[in-house]
Amino acid sequence: MKDQTMMIAYATLFAGIALLAFTFISAYSYLATNPAITGSSDLVNAFGSSLAPLIEAAIRIMYLGVMGWIGSGLTVRGVQLITKLKQLDKIPLVPKAPTGVKPLAPTGVKENKDD
Repeated sequence: MKDQTMMIAYATLFAGIALLAFTFISAYSYLATNPAITGSSDLVNAFGSSLAPLIEAAIRIMYLGVMGWIGSGLTVRGVQLITKLKQLDKIPLVPKAPTGVKPLAPTGVKENKDD
């Protein structure tokens, strides 16, 4: 049971790291492209032709932000699971009885031999 839980914890951690890596690679590839800035003497045409790339950039930024947020959350949960499971492995389920210690005799209790 512990092995399965540890495997799930590591899978969560690696899924988060993979998602973060993919997010950073996607962001880098997006920023590596050189966006073309359109210019025009007509303000309405310039605004209309530049609005579509701005909306596309905003959608990509939101997409990358959500992916980064989810990847970060998965990574944090994976690390928390692994550290908690490692702490639980150090705690013994049944404490060991000390060796060489004799039980104490009951004090304050006198047996009544008249009964």
